[in-house]
Amino acid sequence: MNRPIRVLVAKPGLDGHDRGALIIAQALRDEGMEVIYTGLRQSPAQIVATAIQEDVDVIGLSCLSGAHNELFPEVVRLLREQGAEDIIVVGGGVIPQADIPFLKEQGIAEIFTSGTTTKETADFIRQAVLDREGMKNG
Repeated sequence: MNRPIRVLVAKPGLDGHDRGALIIAQALRDEGMEVIYTGLRQSPAQIVATAIQEDVDVIGLSCLSGAHNELFPEVVRLLREQGAEDIIVVGGGVIPQADIPFLKEQGIAEIFTSGTTTKETADFIRQAVLDREGMKNG
């Protein structure tokens, strides 16, 4: 890929706290990625529409409200419905370890919980995009 990785950072649902999302957005920019931030209280449909319109490689979902088991899979479902399932979806926030296997089964590539470094997040995104590009070209 001869362009920067494009990442949409989104806050689905009614969650009104975005400090972590803003920190991640800035950290990914510092890592050389192009980042679009949707702002607070976005519906899964709004997030998917923006991701497609902005031609992003990755959607990073941040959820602190406890609604991740409903909101994250809905984003993946809508991406599939729109034929955009090649967009990688990752999530983070306050997510219990017990919920992570379910979210991964639903198509979330990775979940980053508190304590994950921004470097780990950026490295995962880079590798996931490389792997996706390899599958497209292989």
